Amino acid sequence: MRILLVLAHPLEDSFAASVAREAQSVLETSGHSVDLLDLYREDFDPRLSLAERGTYFTDNYDASSTAGLIARLQAADGLVLVFPQWWFNFPAILKGFFDRVFAPGVAFDNDPAGGRIIPRLHNIKLFWALTTTGSPWWVVHLYMGNPVKRLLKRGIAAFCAKGLNFRMLALHDMDRATDAKRKAHLDRVRRLVATI
Repeated sequence: MRILLVLAHPLEDSFAASVAREAQSVLETSGHSVDLLDLYREDFDPRLSLAERGTYFTDNYDASSTAGLIARLQAADGLVLVFPQWWFNFPAILKGFFDRVFAPGVAFDNDPAGGRIIPRLHNIKLFWALTTTGSPWWVVHLYMGNPVKRLLKRGIAAFCAKGLNFRMLALHDMDRATDAKRKAHLDRVRRLVATI
């Protein structure tokens, strides 16, 4: 399987980067092909351009500035996202990746009658998120309703592809996590990714 592994964290020595390295190592050891897309290292601009927004609801969406990233997404069989949750949401750079790369004519088609969008990412069979959050489990799930999982699973994944293997693994209370808790989480990441 060809996996597009997307990392969204500004620090090269972050825990998210450690998670991405572990996932990449396990995937490659299992015989998968991994395309690591480190959004910060590749200097991805998350801002939707005037041309992109101006053509968003036309038949000729201007994807010229993201063509390389779109090609990488279209070449993948699976997508694994690695990112921290900030303010119960995606980092801005990852949100921009969805805005600019999961675009009309690429990830979906607009219904000309104004109905639901039509999924186009038929190549993506696996859509996983490996994430962390500074909040405890109960705040994320009981108070906030797990917004990131809802956005990924019910929004982006469901609207852009069908029949996906969707998983999300989160380390909660990251800001107070001990070294032992972080190591245990990396072990969970290794075990889970080995099932791909």
